[in-house]
Amino acid sequence: MSKLKLDLPTLQNWDCHNCSGCCRQHGVFITPEEKARIESQGWTAEHGIPANQPLVLKHKTGMFSAASYRLAQQPDGACVFLNEQGLCRIHARFEEAAKPLACRIYPYAFHPKSRQVTVGLRFSCPSVVRNLGTPVVQQAKNIQHIADLALKNTDRDIAAPRLTNTESPDWPDILQFVEALDQTLATRDDFTTKLLRALNWIKLVSESKFDKVRGPRLTEFLQLIRDAVAADTPASTETPPRPPAVARVQFRLLVAQYARKDTFADIEAGIRGRWKMLLTALKFARGRGVVPALLDGCVGVQFLALERPFGGLPAEADEIFTRYFRIKIQSMHFCGKAYYDIPLVEGFVSLALIFPTILWLARWRAASQDREVLGVDDVVTAITIADHHHGYSPAFGMSGFRRRVRILDQLGAVTTLCRWYAK
Repeated sequence: MSKLKLDLPTLQNWDCHNCSGCCRQHGVFITPEEKARIESQGWTAEHGIPANQPLVLKHKTGMFSAASYRLAQQPDGACVFLNEQGLCRIHARFEEAAKPLACRIYPYAFHPKSRQVTVGLRFSCPSVVRNLGTPVVQQAKNIQHIADLALKNTDRDIAAPRLTNTESPDWPDILQFVEALDQTLATRDDFTTKLLRALNWIKLVSESKFDKVRGPRLTEFLQLIRDAVAADTPASTETPPRPPAVARVQFRLLVAQYARKDTFADIEAGIRGRWKMLLTALKFARGRGVVPALLDGCVGVQFLALERPFGGLPAEADEIFTRYFRIKIQSMHFCGKAYYDIPLVEGFVSLALIFPTILWLARWRAASQDREVLGVDDVVTAITIADHHHGYSPAFGMSGFRRRVRILDQLGAVTTLCRWYAK
């Protein structure tokens, strides 16, 4: 079989800086072969593994689902192989190649893009958010090796994402929409304005028919609507309107899903856990009183305190948001097989909603520290929290989450939320 052709992101740098965040917040699923290898490595108390500590656990999501395996976790949610210095015990004893493939892949993500594989990155890693390290394009050899291992048994002939529920162009035309989104966000305008322009012309796309608009005619159409929207969506300094009450309820419930921890050590099983989740959801729906303490260090904050202005985006955040969204778009991580098989238009609306979500979480962090202005660290932390879920948590592809996104879109509240929380 021919080597996979990779499409690497030119915007992004990355090296691991041993923060150990990925080893503390992600469940690591492994193959039966990896399970057998790890259990044969002779782990004892001398290697830092307590005698009664299991290495691998069987994981089953439902009564009729096939069982899989994952690495066990310490009581605080950290991987069983994470040592006191925040380093991997498997890597220290046997080198990187002995680690589970899931650990070696992170933070890279591989998604289909016509006959290529496009490479994205997970912004749950703070080094990715801050763009620290070696340019990704200079790491092509290592990424190619990992991609070949990860995708050796996958189908390379994958259908293009749908544009909408009723429109299904082929790959060349779908990639024109992807390129147009990327170009909209590549301009030098402030990020909020760029995002609003993209949302406005995507709305026009959702209302159009493309059965006879293909190839060069599609190229011309996209240029025309982008130019028209750019002229009609200038950068605005006016005070934005407050989102309507029903939209605020739906949005807070969406934020609660992003804020919820989902490492296996954090999830309470049984009736008690479900009851706690219900009470938390009810508090977010009401939006009164103190915000439930879902995030470490975010306590004692009133919902109302997060609705006042926070001084706008920090200067450095504009570049971070632009790069984040462009990487998501270029890597197709917002629609199709890379994102719950959701159509492109719906997927972009869902991606756009992560912007006010991140700003809400950043405000929560700042308010918890009695600050009235957002700092870049607030934004960085909020992105790592939100992107931990976006495109990876199964709940985000289910009907409840998708319905919430559609309701906000139908209310015309997505652009209002973006403007309101960017102030």
